[in-house]
Amino acid sequence: MTGALKNIKVLDLSRVLAGPYCTMILGDLGAEVIKVEAPGGSDETRKWGPPFQNDVSAYYLCANRNKKSITADLKSEEGIQMIKKLVMESDVIINNFKSGTMERFGLDYESLSAINPKIVSCSITGFGETGPYKNMPGYDFIIQAMSGLMSITGDDDSGPQKLGVAITDILTGLYACIGIQSALLERTQSGKGQKIDISLYDAAVSSLVNIGSNYLMSGVIPKLRGNRHANIVPYQTFKTSDGEIVIAVGNDNQFNALCTILNKQQYSSDPRFLTNPDRVKHREELDSLLQEVFLTEPTAYWRKKCNENNIPCGPIQNIKEVTNDPQLQARNMFIEYQHPSAGPIKMIGSPLKLSRTPVKVNHHPPNVGEHNEEIFNRLGLKNNYNEGDEENEF
Repeated sequence: MTGALKNIKVLDLSRVLAGPYCTMILGDLGAEVIKVEAPGGSDETRKWGPPFQNDVSAYYLCANRNKKSITADLKSEEGIQMIKKLVMESDVIINNFKSGTMERFGLDYESLSAINPKIVSCSITGFGETGPYKNMPGYDFIIQAMSGLMSITGDDDSGPQKLGVAITDILTGLYACIGIQSALLERTQSGKGQKIDISLYDAAVSSLVNIGSNYLMSGVIPKLRGNRHANIVPYQTFKTSDGEIVIAVGNDNQFNALCTILNKQQYSSDPRFLTNPDRVKHREELDSLLQEVFLTEPTAYWRKKCNENNIPCGPIQNIKEVTNDPQLQARNMFIEYQHPSAGPIKMIGSPLKLSRTPVKVNHHPPNVGEHNEEIFNRLGLKNNYNEGDEENEF
């Protein structure tokens, strides 16, 4: 069996997270991904830590498996010509330089499509290649702030909060992957490549979904709700006698069942709580009543009761508890493999489960320039770069 994207060749000029996350997914699906860095390494995540394992950064490892690594000095004509030669045999080129950088290198889509009309060129920037912000640098934290995500995350005590991971980078990487695969699929009919313009800002705003729709319909600016849902009650965390539990009641039948296991059947017939709109209107009264009951038993008790009655619930697990979760272990969501420098490493696996073309880890996250000789020989070029060369930013 081979990967679903076997024979697809991806030239990856991106770094940090959004672009590398996208190309890792493509590599997981079987594409050949060639990661290009400046001599000495120019992906900042190689130096982000701790933790490090034998000087290899955990951050770098998280988004760079199933790739090969070469080095090229894009400030030199030799480096530019090498990229163009790689473009001739590639299906996809992806970068996350600032707007205008690829044009300055002479690697803009128009130039590349003249070399290879089938090339799919994906650009990832903070704000896109059009509009008044196009020249501004984009960072996940700033995008979370500007996009409205932070304005709806947190509560009155905490104030606006960012998510604990760089979620806008991840969303952008996923959108880039979707766009690339869509362009490749369309190419089978037209025979032509195209340019894809993806921005962190656009991706973050798209994730507002129902919260954004609520505002567009009502004109009411959403408030901080902490762990409460804007449109559904009860759909939140409750404190138990030994911790917290998330209860996600999505309809009236589930609410009636919840009232039964709480031994508070009178709540389901209370005019204030009959329907979800009623419960949203009287959120504060209901929350107070339910919280009083949940405090009487531990989390495990309520989880068992809810599961037995088909009421969606879940404990708030720390990362150690997540890695020991039998469901995730059964789904192979934590994998181990060997790295030539770091040694044995543990990583989060792929959520993609394909029956005929399963995801495989064929390559460890590469060291800088690890595949220079292989790729350069394939191109008939001389390897003028050594792994120890001084770093030279793109």
